[in-house]
Amino acid sequence: MTTVLIATPLEPALVQHIRDEEPEFEVLFDPDLLPPTRYPNDHAGDRSWRRSPQQEQRFNDWVARAEVMFGVPSETPQSLREVVGRAPQLRWVQGTAAGAGQQVRAADLTEDALRRVAFTSSVGVHARQLAEFAVLGLLAFTKDLPRLLRDARARQWDHYAVRELAGQRLLVVGLGHIGRETAQLAQALGMHVTGMRRNPTPEDDTLVDRMRPTDELVEAVSECDAVVLALPDTAQTRGLFTKAAIDALPAHGIVVNVGRGSTVDEDALVAALQDHRLAGAALDVFATEPLPADSPLWSLDNVLLSPHTAALSLHENERIVDLFIDNLGRFRRGEPLRNVVDPQHFY
Repeated sequence: MTTVLIATPLEPALVQHIRDEEPEFEVLFDPDLLPPTRYPNDHAGDRSWRRSPQQEQRFNDWVARAEVMFGVPSETPQSLREVVGRAPQLRWVQGTAAGAGQQVRAADLTEDALRRVAFTSSVGVHARQLAEFAVLGLLAFTKDLPRLLRDARARQWDHYAVRELAGQRLLVVGLGHIGRETAQLAQALGMHVTGMRRNPTPEDDTLVDRMRPTDELVEAVSECDAVVLALPDTAQTRGLFTKAAIDALPAHGIVVNVGRGSTVDEDALVAALQDHRLAGAALDVFATEPLPADSPLWSLDNVLLSPHTAALSLHENERIVDLFIDNLGRFRRGEPLRNVVDPQHFY
């Protein structure tokens, strides 16, 4: 019987769901060995919490037995490196984050470990949540939410015309799960959507009105009213959204980033927002996280700032467990797993 270790906080009912759906696996789970959560679906738990020596021994014994692991203790690269080193039987780790590949890269695992253990991410689980945040950003600055808030604070009653999303041109950079969900929601609101990705697929043409190659980014931006970035952090995407691309946006332009902060020239974006050369930016990710207290982004009224939390849903754990159960069945049958992290590009 294959041994599965639940290594991150999870509701007991969902653990039982795993057992019921895949009874051929032995599922090791004890909530007393896992940190208390700080909020719903918290996978890291309270970082100040510590196991007793007896609890630590029991947990380490389970780690040594585990062939499959759900989540990573404390969700840090260091803990991932440590747990892989203490788990000689380990063959697969199901990550709880869409960006689990970054965690694997930061863990700096040996080549032997990368060959021995498969890592899968939760890509797709958070797509609808992030697409909704993208639409929130598009609506906020199309309808001039900053002005509405200023006028309300000033008790100022004034009529003025506002722009519409319908008919606007949206560029979605990165047509993975998040980008596709965003494109569908934007089209439902009447927007004309151009898609962009490094390796286009035939299906992409059915999801958007037009596809453009990434080497035409600046030209594509100049023809759009708004841009949604839904890119992973890779050597190819870092700094992709350059100052030239930011400067190509119109004065009413909107930037939404629900991918990774490393993909944007943040200094150039800040400068454009400070000078009001853009209508606004809705940002869930940043070059440095947590966002430094002295970042000007905190105080700009044309910025909708989310502390990398737009993906978190009250239903997140349910969706991750559904993905895990599907992958458990694939693992048992010897079939390819979903969302396997590429050990070369780490996404």
